Amino acid sequence: MAPALQFSPELLLRAQGVRVAFFDVDGVLTDGGLYFSEAGETLKRFNTLDGHGLKLLQKAGITPAVVTGRDSVPLRLRLRALGVEHAVFGTEDKRPAAEQILATLGLDWTQAAAMGDDWPDLPVMRRSALACAPANAQAEVLAQAHFATRARGGDGAAREFCDLLLVASGRYAALLADYCT
Repeated sequence: MAPALQFSPELLLRAQGVRVAFFDVDGVLTDGGLYFSEAGETLKRFNTLDGHGLKLLQKAGITPAVVTGRDSVPLRLRLRALGVEHAVFGTEDKRPAAEQILATLGLDWTQAAAMGDDWPDLPVMRRSALACAPANAQAEVLAQAHFATRARGGDGAAREFCDLLLVASGRYAALLADYCT
C-alpha cells in the first residue's frame, strides 16, 4: 500500500534529522478548553489519533517530549499510558525545560522539532529545526511555524505533525505496512 501523504521536499529536508519532538498540551494535545468538574477537578479531552502518533514516533526512534504550563492528574495518566517519559509540567518558561530534556537525551536544537499554539511556546519553536502549529494557533505562532496543520489542536493536529516526522525519517511506509498485512 503506497502512502497517501505528501509533504514538500523543503519541509521534509527540514524535518529529516529530528530525534526529539516537543509538544505543548493545552491547544495542541487538547482542544485548549479547560473543563472543571463540580469538585474543581480539571478534565481533559485527548484525541486517540494524536496518541497513536506519539506511539509511532517512539517506534521510529523519535522521542516525544511534553513541556507544558499546566499540570493535572489526567495529563500525567495519559502521558504514562502513551509511554512518554520526558515531560516538564507547570512551567511558563519552556526554553530551559526543553534544554534540560535535550541535555538528558544528548541532543541539540538542530535535532528538535516543536509544536505549540501560543506565545509561551515560541522560545522552543524558534530554536527548533522544525516548528509546527495547529490550524487554530494564535496568529504570531502561525507566522513562526514552518508547518501549520489542517486540523485544530486536540483534533488530530499532533498526529499530522507526527506523520510529517515519520515521513521525513523514512519510517512512515514501513510502519503503515505493518498495519496492512
